Amino acid sequence: MVLEDSCGRPLLNLRIAVTKRCNLSCSYCHAEGEDNSVQNPGNEMTFKEISRIVKIAVSLGVCRVKLTGGEPLMRKDIAEIINGISGVGGLKDLSMTTNGTLLAPLAQELHSNGLRRINISIPTLEEHEFRKLTGGNVVDALEGVAAAVEAGFYPVKLNMLILKGTNDEAVPAMVDFASRTGAILQLIELEPININSLYFARRHKPLDEYEKMLEQKAVKTETREFMQNRRIYHLPDATVEVIKPIENTEFCLHCTRLRVTSNGKLKPCLMRNDNTIDILTPMRKGARDRELADLFRLANMERQAFNRA
Repeated sequence: MVLEDSCGRPLLNLRIAVTKRCNLSCSYCHAEGEDNSVQNPGNEMTFKEISRIVKIAVSLGVCRVKLTGGEPLMRKDIAEIINGISGVGGLKDLSMTTNGTLLAPLAQELHSNGLRRINISIPTLEEHEFRKLTGGNVVDALEGVAAAVEAGFYPVKLNMLILKGTNDEAVPAMVDFASRTGAILQLIELEPININSLYFARRHKPLDEYEKMLEQKAVKTETREFMQNRRIYHLPDATVEVIKPIENTEFCLHCTRLRVTSNGKLKPCLMRNDNTIDILTPMRKGARDRELADLFRLANMERQAFNRA
């Protein structure tokens, strides 16, 4: 039976931050909402602990798992983690979000171990701007995209966070790139999480104008029911999804997610850190599966519609 929270929302998705470490320094990173004041990751879960958490979640009705970070490919045992999760009976989908810069030499191995979908965060195709925003090399990310497509991941999604005055004019170029690579483009609105208010005020841009443009060009439009009712625009040569979390009641009211932080805490909401529930410490102290399942149930009931208006 699928768990439902106090708002009647099913718990279907689990996002697991397998590390807080990252090889880039993106100015806009929300770090899955983890407290950035704690710099020492120090308490990362082992691949066996991650697998056990997934098994318990799936036993409670979770059917989709996404691995995040930090940068998940910083884990030397990432293939083991994927292999351990992919074999869990009842799991329908296993995916990952990565910056793509470490992906090219690993893509085939990750796919062989059971990873099937991948999201690659790439804010711009322009070399200088990419380095300015992330500290990395855009060529590495582009090679990661090509390797993911070649390895057979489907879909490969490109996560483009829109930043006013920085990359907001580059959407047509990214649509064209998605068309050429066969990837799906996701336009993502900046969220005021783990960034200062001045940065948010300067860089936040609503996505309404892009939706109007996409509506005019789309040959078909659909809505993802269990993904905050986000809109998908099928253009003649590309597919674009729009993710609008700000001042959007749909984003929260249709949430089906629970997060696990890199140090093993169940996190009911991306935007809050005051209601996390430690599952790793009880696990390491010998808690049985049914006790850990009860922690999941408790965390699920802590899920609330952050934006209720």
